[in-house]
Amino acid sequence: MSLIDLLTGNTSNQVAEQAENKFGINRNQVIALLAVATPLIISYLRNKSQDAKEAEALNSALDKDHNGSILDDPSQVEARQAEGGSILDHIFGGQKSTVENQLSQNTGISIDKIGPILAMLAPVVMGYIGQQKQQSNVGAGGLGDLLGGILGNASNQAQTQQSSPLNDILGSVLGNGQAQSSGNPLNDILGSVLGGGGNQQQQGGGLGSILGNIFGK
Repeated sequence: MSLIDLLTGNTSNQVAEQAENKFGINRNQVIALLAVATPLIISYLRNKSQDAKEAEALNSALDKDHNGSILDDPSQVEARQAEGGSILDHIFGGQKSTVENQLSQNTGISIDKIGPILAMLAPVVMGYIGQQKQQSNVGAGGLGDLLGGILGNASNQAQTQQSSPLNDILGSVLGNGQAQSSGNPLNDILGSVLGGGGNQQQQGGGLGSILGNIFGK
């Protein structure tokens, strides 16, 4: 399963359905959030995995708790929401509130619901990475290349698929994420694609424009 398949397939739709039922948010908005947040999470993990201790910790967590079973049973996401919150705290650290604010501004989902939805998503992303790790048979030392390959393959797939609102979002996010111009996923994805830092005005074009067309913002 490619990252695009994860974001456009049954797993993502079930997560979006659960978030829609729990928080009363339009399902398309949730899917758009997943399409932006998933590559962002993977980019942060890729950067962290450049540190040997972080790579070992990630490798251990994947082996212990994330074998990919959640992809076959997305109903687990609500029960694992607290776990997902802890995952996000570790991944984003001090930038968590900035990430959530930017995602809220650009998807129209209220800030009080962004965190809980991302917490539902995090175990799914970890499960996907764990599945890919098993299939590729890599250890801690190979995680950076594995995560970079996931993003690179998804970028190529998004750019070649027929244009649709979701594919346009994925193409914008993944195409920019690969550039890694600053070495900081927050700047590379949220900064450039979503239109600048927390206090800047959203720029024309990019993901913000696509979301605006979808949701009538």
